[in-house]
Amino acid sequence: MKNSILYKIVLSFFLFCQIGFSQVDVVYSDLVWSDEFNTNGAVNSNNWFHQTQLPAGGSWYNNEEQHYTNLLTNSFVNAGMLNIVAKKENFTDQGITKEYTSARLNSKFAFKYGRIDVRAKLPIASGTWPAIWMLGKNINEPGGYFSSSFGTTNWPACGEIDIMEHGIFPSQSINYVQSTLHTPSSYGGSVNNGGTIASDLANNYHVYSLNWSPFQMSFLLDGVVYYTYNPSIKDATTWPFDNEQYILLNVALGGVAGIIPSNYTQSSMLIDYVRVYQNTIVDAEPPLNFTASIGAVTSTSVELLLNATDNSGTIGYNIAYGTSSNGISGTSGIQKSVIISGLNPNTLYDFTVTANDLSGNYAANNPIVVSTTTLPNSTLICSGTSSLAQNGSFTSGYNYEFQTNGNDVKITYGLLDTDKVGVVAFLWKQSPFSELQMTNVSGNIFTRTITGQTIGSTINYGVKFAFAGGMSVTNYYSYVVGSACMMGTSQFSELNEISFPNPVSDRVNINSNITLDKIEIYSILGNLVLKTETNTSSIDVSSLSTGVYLITIYSGSEKITKKIIVQ
Repeated sequence: MKNSILYKIVLSFFLFCQIGFSQVDVVYSDLVWSDEFNTNGAVNSNNWFHQTQLPAGGSWYNNEEQHYTNLLTNSFVNAGMLNIVAKKENFTDQGITKEYTSARLNSKFAFKYGRIDVRAKLPIASGTWPAIWMLGKNINEPGGYFSSSFGTTNWPACGEIDIMEHGIFPSQSINYVQSTLHTPSSYGGSVNNGGTIASDLANNYHVYSLNWSPFQMSFLLDGVVYYTYNPSIKDATTWPFDNEQYILLNVALGGVAGIIPSNYTQSSMLIDYVRVYQNTIVDAEPPLNFTASIGAVTSTSVELLLNATDNSGTIGYNIAYGTSSNGISGTSGIQKSVIISGLNPNTLYDFTVTANDLSGNYAANNPIVVSTTTLPNSTLICSGTSSLAQNGSFTSGYNYEFQTNGNDVKITYGLLDTDKVGVVAFLWKQSPFSELQMTNVSGNIFTRTITGQTIGSTINYGVKFAFAGGMSVTNYYSYVVGSACMMGTSQFSELNEISFPNPVSDRVNINSNITLDKIEIYSILGNLVLKTETNTSSIDVSSLSTGVYLITIYSGSEKITKKIIVQ
């Protein structure tokens, strides 16, 4: 029996504060429900329900081989420990006989957000599958404690939180335990999991913990976080965890846990305590001094700098943009840096940010809207200037630019001739030929975005400038969608006549009938690795590593880019 339950609670709470609290996003400190298993005999029926009803088909899920019973031999309290005993014995229930029995307990307590600590020692015998886990109170599972009154939702839409599982990971160490989340976006062999190695599961007790906030779930072993689940987009498919869940304790046999040895007799999961903490103090004060601003901006990400103060010590921020939203937590009075990634280059984004505390009090100046445009991605932009024409002529020429944004390509042309009036522009596709009117940006700059392109494919476009008294058509330019700048002029340019041996080793010897002004060599990711404006007919590449590169050759106002292989 426990000598001093109060002492152990205080001690374990102190240790957790020292080790675990600094690692979680929200600290829960008020004990709201527990079972210390102090009274020998049957489990406390005020706290626990024996789930024994077989699902449809007469067998438990995952091909498990046991009957779950309410027998005292399968679940009982002794010497301050709950014993869940899986054993080999013939047992007939609901008209079906099985060779093994065990127990599956549902807590009669359900909660939303908080921390659960379970101190337990696990069975490690082959074929055993001990688990400490949770299910949504709204699950309609047959025979579950809450199902008859609240069961409106199928699995996995109800959400499942596996705090600790053991015995179903044959490729792992015998001391490996894992936590897993099952949601509509990933279930069964869910990708949302993380595990760790405990010390001597067979002989040592360990504390298995879940810290569950509105923003993330952190799983801890003996007060140390080893896995955090925090999807960037929280919706019904990734985060069905904004409703109450209840606790399950059980030991399954066979099925995915593997073959039960013929000499197996019984094994037990021993549980010292189950404790649930929340924050119970009523808080009516909203966050103050809420600010939101833009930090660092790249071509694919934006940093948001958020701050607010609150008496609770914790701020919840929600960031919405487009069809996406993201909830995260911060500490009162400390600036929170949030990186929103996966954005498109050169795109305007509006971020709507709100601040609240965990009691649902919202800042008076909600929401704050901050806007910024992501930077162009230079590795996805190809541009140049030319005066070459396939129809008509140009006096000063034109600028051209191709830019990949996702699977779209934005094509922009600017006419430099100042002697043309009433200019309009049409985008010409080389093959099969088509003509699309372009949008005037300003002056004689025109743009058109072509959508649904395949990354890595080559497209060929030019522009017809029509004006009072005539028209002029640019060359066709080739562009590789979504890659580093690989652009070439059409067959009308003498640059296309340039050649060089390929692959090369120490030097690139270029055959050309025209003057070459500059040579640049880029990595396949678009990083400049070599540049020369002298000796442009023979370039020393001996310093480059073996691989594929892009060589850009300049002559006057023209350039062409080709692949080159360095051996």
